[in-house]
Amino acid sequence: MAQALVLEKKGELSLREISLPSELGPNDVRIAIHTVGICGSDVHYYTHGAIGPFVVREPMVLGHEASGTITEIGSQVRSLKVGDRVCMEPGIPDSQSRATLMGQYNVDPAVRFWATPPIHGCLTPSVVHPAAFTFKLPDNVSFAEGAMIEPLAVGVHASVKAAIKPGDICLVTGCGPIGIMTALAALASGAGQVFITDLAPAKLAIAGQYDGIRPINVRDEKPRDVVDAACGADWGVDVAFEASGFASAYDDALACVRPGGTIVFVGMPIQKVPFDIVAAQAKEIRMETVFRYANVYDRAIRLISAGKIDLKPLVSETFPFDQAIAAFERAAEARPSDVKLQIVL
Repeated sequence: MAQALVLEKKGELSLREISLPSELGPNDVRIAIHTVGICGSDVHYYTHGAIGPFVVREPMVLGHEASGTITEIGSQVRSLKVGDRVCMEPGIPDSQSRATLMGQYNVDPAVRFWATPPIHGCLTPSVVHPAAFTFKLPDNVSFAEGAMIEPLAVGVHASVKAAIKPGDICLVTGCGPIGIMTALAALASGAGQVFITDLAPAKLAIAGQYDGIRPINVRDEKPRDVVDAACGADWGVDVAFEASGFASAYDDALACVRPGGTIVFVGMPIQKVPFDIVAAQAKEIRMETVFRYANVYDRAIRLISAGKIDLKPLVSETFPFDQAIAAFERAAEARPSDVKLQIVL
């Protein structure tokens, strides 16, 4: 039995003892959890009880953005040792699946992902995790930053899929945590400038603190007008990342990308979104999709360690574990000034 933050059912959280898997396999490590970030998916399960086909049917421990310290290693583990500070990739695929063998383990249908029903998450003092999906943190990367590697990995994966070239001009539609981290990953990947759009002035102000990011409040400016001024009326951005999931943003991304450019679909809309495929064909744009990430955790860690990405301004507030329910209630408020809330165990 272990203390954990448990989603009992839609709208009901509790801090209580729960039976969790604890057996250490030969290729596993045991980790004392230090910091866990609250993700939008965690909040969505709390407020709605489901995301698409994933429905909370029985009590589930929340949390999948985590860092901690190794306290025990399996008999076959050689890459890590007790005392290492680490972060963990939360999706564990079938190692023999066709997707995994192709290097695209993130789309393995059998993947077991923390805090996705019926798999328990990591908001508990100790977890057992495969060493292959556990990554050592450099000394200059904090636990707080380590717990943000997971959402940053989405942005890094999107930038890899975009095949950004040095000096590219990019647009990100949506200034939530993933949108901001995608913008930062694009800059770290060589983009010369990144525009980012949203309706929330507070979030745009946070993004605007970073050199190279130009916020666009769509209530006040049309993204196409801003892009025209920077790129020319008959051209556009080299890469557009759609990171909001809102239907209107898809039109902005398509309108703003240059002929022969690239759109990367990062955000996940709740409902089907109409998309002008003929307009996309007329520009012969390349379209890429992103589902979580694969093979980029080490890249994301190195970018932070090298000072290429600074995530510290994105931590809005930190809560102790005994206030975890209050932290989720705060997250459910969706305050415009909040980017990332974290819980320290």
